[in-house]
Amino acid sequence: MTTISGGIAALSLAAVLVGLTTAHAASKDIPRYDVVVYGGTSAGVAAAVQVARMGKTVVLIEPGGRLGGMTAGGLGATDIGNKAAIGGIAREFYQRIHRYYSDEWAWRHETRDEYIRRIRRRKPEADTMWTFEPHAAEAVFKAMLQERKVPVVFGERLDLNEGVRKRTGRIVAIVMESGRTFRGRMFIDATYEGDLIAKARVSYTVGREANATYDETLNGVQTQRATHHQFLQPIDPYVVAGDPSSGPLPGVGAHRPGEDGDGDHRIQAYCFRMCLTDVPENRVPLPKPAGYDPMRYELLLRYLQAGWDQVFGNHKMMPNHKSDTNNHGAFSTDNIGRNYEYPDADYATRERIVKEHATYQKGLMWFLANDPRVPERIRREVGRWGLPRDEFVDNGHWPHQLYIREARRMVSDYVMTEHDCRGAHVAPDPVGLGAYGMDSHNAQRYVDAHGHARNEGDVQVGGFSPYPVSYRSIVPRARQCRNLLVPVCLSASHIAYGSIRMEPVFMVLGQSAGTAAVEAIKQKTAVQKIDYARLRERLVTDGQILEWSGPRRLRIVIDPEKLPGVVVDDTDAELTGDWPSSSVISPYVHFGYRHDDNAEKGVKSARFEVSLPQGGRYEVRLAYSASDNRAANVPVTIHHADGADTVQVNQRQVPTIDGVFVSLGTFRFAPEQPAVVVIATEDTDGYVIVDAVQFLLVQEE
Repeated sequence: MTTISGGIAALSLAAVLVGLTTAHAASKDIPRYDVVVYGGTSAGVAAAVQVARMGKTVVLIEPGGRLGGMTAGGLGATDIGNKAAIGGIAREFYQRIHRYYSDEWAWRHETRDEYIRRIRRRKPEADTMWTFEPHAAEAVFKAMLQERKVPVVFGERLDLNEGVRKRTGRIVAIVMESGRTFRGRMFIDATYEGDLIAKARVSYTVGREANATYDETLNGVQTQRATHHQFLQPIDPYVVAGDPSSGPLPGVGAHRPGEDGDGDHRIQAYCFRMCLTDVPENRVPLPKPAGYDPMRYELLLRYLQAGWDQVFGNHKMMPNHKSDTNNHGAFSTDNIGRNYEYPDADYATRERIVKEHATYQKGLMWFLANDPRVPERIRREVGRWGLPRDEFVDNGHWPHQLYIREARRMVSDYVMTEHDCRGAHVAPDPVGLGAYGMDSHNAQRYVDAHGHARNEGDVQVGGFSPYPVSYRSIVPRARQCRNLLVPVCLSASHIAYGSIRMEPVFMVLGQSAGTAAVEAIKQKTAVQKIDYARLRERLVTDGQILEWSGPRRLRIVIDPEKLPGVVVDDTDAELTGDWPSSSVISPYVHFGYRHDDNAEKGVKSARFEVSLPQGGRYEVRLAYSASDNRAANVPVTIHHADGADTVQVNQRQVPTIDGVFVSLGTFRFAPEQPAVVVIATEDTDGYVIVDAVQFLLVQEE
């Protein structure tokens, strides 16, 4: 069997059918299905199962050799903001995972009770399980298809030249590279790449829109917001440290990042969600890849030597002593800036990009485990992990699916945007709920104005309730194609897609797409013209959740430009240590606020410095969002013309000024020296919040 890497076969495989046997392409009588699903991702499986359950014929075509996409490709720690927003086939999948692990035979390297104790979960959910091994997910997907005798064709890739045959605005057939043809009444593009929508000449976009395009605030280039997965110490980015003429290190761009909010061609970074194990009898040593180049990791080495050591900061434990290891920190598994070509590329180019990502990530792990310059503690910790012998056995135990976080995005009559995520727009025709924060990984690495390495693009903004995803966002414009549905590369802006792009939501939208395809057949109309009321009724009957009935989060965001006086936001503060960003609890000023993660007390601090336009006495105010988990004894020092004063702030109490600010007092400031406010963390008894400092002139000199 040809090895599959990143979901792309090096050669077209022979057709492999699960369940029913279809006629061979060489036959004169090419079979016609009610629905043709292209892409065996979790969305594709859900769509195919739903069509079969509704009594229509369906075929599922997977270009690679494995089912389930990322869900069966290493992403075992399910990303979803609110599990209560997931229903239908998606919830059924997680219920089946629970039943899978209810059998003792599923526990080869530990017991269920040992696993629960290890992850510190005292009360597991009654009927669902959201963490699992890759082979378990694939087994569940196969079972769901086999029960409905859905034919699955592996190793057939769409012909990127003449692969879509259309007549009068409808797809009549799709043709594979091998020449094999699939006719259908309805088609569903369930791929991560969106090849079917592109070849069907449906409008799409790649990259980041400008904020101005949809009147958003989180789209386009993001340097100010890029505080997560960021360098916490100044790291020299040049081949010869201190010598810009030597050029930037590998992975660091020589260009400027662009202006915040401007659109560009860049997409958030890809990686493999590594499945690792520390069980000796099931562990395959981490391989040293061909083409390994230690210079690729020189920037990381300098970061480690500067004191950073959180290489396994996002290392979530799965059953049987396995992990789902994802990107964490400024230099990690994300191969930043090496995927821009991927969405629109041909298969050979994509295969090269997938291979380069595998080489980079395998090399990263080899470097951390073996390079003698890496601190011994890190080498020892990374070295005790390896690839599981019982996972991905046909691909060298390496995940078969590259994490395509974002590729093409359709542009239809309804584009999901930041406003939908925040609840400012509410789609009247929901086919599922989004429930995750707006999450974009870094898109580029560059040299900042101070000559240090810097990442750009990471945005993590949540704090909103589950929201509806519009039916119109999963169907093209009617004039472009009338029998195509798109549950994965749906119509969404870059930043809204960052919220929607979660595997449970893809399954939800896949089921809804399958339902809509059958309804269009029954109603003998285009997918854009089906009776939404009938579609909704069927979706609800089948367990889909279309409206959020749980508690809603109210977000109050203060625009600093509308505040009087001089306001310094946390984005302009000089931070010592790691201060994660958040926007969970409002009100807050501007983008959100920082917190000290209630850790490394005394090490972390935040310094606000500004030159005031004129001398005089100013009232100094501090903004923070209150909560019971905050520190009640935050020391805040104001450096003024007459010396320095320290005020202790109880951040558990709601601020007395409009629920946003507290007054720290009135102090004299001279125009020739900067005004400075320092927030410390030493001996604090909870989370320390850093949001904004305001200076209000009360008496001129």
